[in-house]
Amino acid sequence: MSLITVSSLSKSFGPTDIFSGVSFSVAKGARMAIVGPNGIGKTTLLRILVGADEASSGTVTRSKGIRMGYLSQEADFEMTGTLWEACESVFSHFKKEQEELHRLEGLMSDLVQGEEVMARYGKLQDDFERRGGYTYMTRIRQVLTGLGFSEADYQLSIDHLSGGQRTRGFLARLLLSDPDLLLLDEPTNHLDIAAVEWLEGYLSQWEGAAIIVSHDRYFLDKACNVIFEMFPGATESYRGNYSAYLKQRAERAARRQEIFESEKEKLMKEVEYIKRNVSGQNVLQAKGKLKRLSRILQAIEQIGMEAALNQKWSETAAEVSVTTSIMGVEEAERRVRGLQSPVRTLPNLHLRLSSQTRSGDLVIRAEDIQVGYSDKFLFSCPTIDLRRGDCAALIGPNGAGKTTFLKTILGQIPPLAGDVTLGASLSVGYFAQAHEGLDPQKTVVEEIIAASGFLPNRAREYLGKFLFSGDDAFKKVYMLSGGERGRLALAKLALQDTNLLLLDEPTNHLDIPSQEVLEAVLDDYAGTILLVTHDRYLVDAIATQIWEIDTDESHLIIFKGTYSQMKEEREKELARQSAAEAVVADTRKKDAPKAKSASTKEERQRIAKVQKLENSIAALEAELSEIGRQLENPPKDAGAVVKLAKEYDRVQKEMDSLLAEWEGLQG
Repeated sequence: MSLITVSSLSKSFGPTDIFSGVSFSVAKGARMAIVGPNGIGKTTLLRILVGADEASSGTVTRSKGIRMGYLSQEADFEMTGTLWEACESVFSHFKKEQEELHRLEGLMSDLVQGEEVMARYGKLQDDFERRGGYTYMTRIRQVLTGLGFSEADYQLSIDHLSGGQRTRGFLARLLLSDPDLLLLDEPTNHLDIAAVEWLEGYLSQWEGAAIIVSHDRYFLDKACNVIFEMFPGATESYRGNYSAYLKQRAERAARRQEIFESEKEKLMKEVEYIKRNVSGQNVLQAKGKLKRLSRILQAIEQIGMEAALNQKWSETAAEVSVTTSIMGVEEAERRVRGLQSPVRTLPNLHLRLSSQTRSGDLVIRAEDIQVGYSDKFLFSCPTIDLRRGDCAALIGPNGAGKTTFLKTILGQIPPLAGDVTLGASLSVGYFAQAHEGLDPQKTVVEEIIAASGFLPNRAREYLGKFLFSGDDAFKKVYMLSGGERGRLALAKLALQDTNLLLLDEPTNHLDIPSQEVLEAVLDDYAGTILLVTHDRYLVDAIATQIWEIDTDESHLIIFKGTYSQMKEEREKELARQSAAEAVVADTRKKDAPKAKSASTKEERQRIAKVQKLENSIAALEAELSEIGRQLENPPKDAGAVVKLAKEYDRVQKEMDSLLAEWEGLQG
């Protein structure tokens, strides 16, 4: 059964059509991603689905009683109190039920209504436990931790949170509310890689449905099983994740192009036959073919070749407006030759990064440097070498110091210790995340003229390659959107002849088609690249080594290989550690003295404590299960029931405390 069904939906602002003819349905368990270029109306569509905006035409049918949760891109969420209180408000019904349980406990000693109270108490307590009444605080901690909050953040006032923190806090509350349908508009904004990976795992285990708008291709690969693509005036649906969508899209395009060329060739043969015979012996047959061709051409021009040729004319006639007049032979030939391929192509970046000058073999060497500021140490680095043709991706949590590292390499910030050496014959191109190289008071065309020396007309022609058309060229930089500023910065970068690129979040605010172009250009780049990005899809496609900032150890970890290879190695290492811990635990049980095999005193102590906690938790779980069993068939003595209920609460709280301590000792 569908949770939501959309039929022939369209939206216009004045004379401008945003989208039209949008139809789809979302069933329970579906994870549908909506993709398409910026400005196609993805956010507007989500707002219509939740009832925050109205469609110009079409219908949205929601299943009865559906609970929807919507995460917008704007940080204008209605939340009050502290971060913890905002999340806890989702479970206010549990607090009321706890009060009712305590009230019933007080009535159990009443001999008159004792049995009735005990029956009601047992039913309420069983329902309370089944729906997570005893574990919701643990859930809150898990979700907040997964989204990058520490315990120190729990009591922060919502009013004092940054926009990014408010968005993460609202997302946490949204996930905890467990709606039937989640609508998420750019949910990975403001999340670092660890938080995004946690969200991927959460959604993969979640039983509800989701409609997701995101530019994070790696996230779409992990979190989605349907891709809904929006084009101007058209939509298409694909089964599978983002990678499956790319493959299917290419296959469909190739098949359509092949059919188009074949059918166009057939139509041209019809034209040639008509030209040869329209004045000859087969004039009647030629005129009949011309009449049919005139009709088919009008249909193809209105509904496309695929639709016009794949259905009966009676069906086609109901969809198109066809004149009864017959085309002339020359007009028919002109219109056949003018038929356009059905393969949709959108205006896209025409980016080319030049690297004509060859650098030395050694491009960057950093020897035992410490990165940070005079009043704040961020992390240390081993001796690292970046050689010609390499692409290193620098990754790490928000605030770890990635941009500071780039500025240290560039010499804009001195290292706290150690030395940075740049190789010979380097020509460096720097793409700054905040686009500091752009003058807010200049127009777009003035920025290009200043960087290139082009005359105005040539500068505007050049800007057209970066999707700036018409009056866009005369906008002031401060008026540009994030995506427009990014494209302008790329346009300026492409004017340089470089052999070393330092790129700080180059895909921020770019739509997926632009990201794909940038990825292809960087993959073909002949120089060396040092890349800072949260875009794991880009990292996996072009990086030859991964530099990861470990904030726990304040140290840079170097991995020679791709992102996927690093993830695979990490998973294998975790599996080895788990197996080793299992062996150690088993050995400790069989022969306690052999526990000395642990590598360090601290590790032995940690393993011992983990084992002790696990034993205690197992005992408490068994005790809790036994108490629950007794409460299902409560004793007639009201006092005994009250005692059991209080003991259940005590054991549950003690187990929650031990679980939190156990989680803190993992890894």
